[in-house]
Amino acid sequence: MLTLKGHLFSAFYIFSLAFLSRASPARRQTTTLKAAAGSRYFGAALAAGHLSNASDPDFALFAQEQFSGATPENEMKWDATEPSEGVFTFSQGDQVASFAVSNNMLLRGHTLVWHSQLPAWVSTLTGDDLLNAMNNHITTVMTHFQGQTFAWDVVNEAFNDDGTLGTSPFLTQLGSGYIETAFTTARAADPTAKLYINDFNTEGINAKSDALLETVQSLKASNLIDGVGFQSHFIVGEVPQDLQQNLQRFADAGVDVAITELDIRMTVPASEANLQQQATDYAFVINACQAVSRCVGITTWGIPDIYSWVPGTFPGQGAALLFDDNYNEKPAFSSTIDALSN
Repeated sequence: MLTLKGHLFSAFYIFSLAFLSRASPARRQTTTLKAAAGSRYFGAALAAGHLSNASDPDFALFAQEQFSGATPENEMKWDATEPSEGVFTFSQGDQVASFAVSNNMLLRGHTLVWHSQLPAWVSTLTGDDLLNAMNNHITTVMTHFQGQTFAWDVVNEAFNDDGTLGTSPFLTQLGSGYIETAFTTARAADPTAKLYINDFNTEGINAKSDALLETVQSLKASNLIDGVGFQSHFIVGEVPQDLQQNLQRFADAGVDVAITELDIRMTVPASEANLQQQATDYAFVINACQAVSRCVGITTWGIPDIYSWVPGTFPGQGAALLFDDNYNEKPAFSSTIDALSN
């Protein structure tokens, strides 16, 4: 018969096992993502708040162990770096940059000119005032991080799905030439940085990627661009089957290509069938990149599912990353390791 003391011991033992399961994620693979990736980088989006969260040391640990590239999730965007006109704040961006540099991770700057996450004051500017503000922002931010960032997403999400330019204060006030102006300013600000244009729904061959390619060819003719970022926010079972072909046609235009924000979401709670399909999809993306010599690297948009942007944006969707809420490896982690190793 169990005594009260025995019951208490059993309860404590069960609680301890549960705590250890959360605190010590299962590591089934001995090979890391960065080791398997070889000469390409394998990166993750990093948030300063997660890196400094003392209650979740696994985030920084996994970033160090698994990844050779880093992209600040929000810390280098306009609202974070210049919340008031001419007043720059770099503390959070510096935190991500310092972590990346100290851990020998390639740091992608993200992002300089984007219609979203703009402080309100930007949208009040017109004509030359906006032009000067854009150029000053690009120059100041790039100069601050010079020597730490190997690449910058200079212009982000400029196109509509039909291939037209998307509405933004920059297009409204400066016209379509704002893209070339931004790249010209960026090239002068840090001649050593690789300059990228970054977008979503451009991973397959369609009207949007056609328009993007035309812009890239024009910028390349003036030596203003070095690469194209394909965000790659996918849905399970819906990865474009012409991904490799599309990456190759951009590479043939003389620029590098990169998978910059990869995640593959599904309905939650995740079914075993969807987890297996996700594993297949991740391997497909990895293989497509590896088949294109100018595909320089892959970045996932986060590390564990618990911090993913997906559930907050697509209710009922999630489980999009390689590690679950508790940092346990998912089937997609193993398929990614296998694809990278091949």
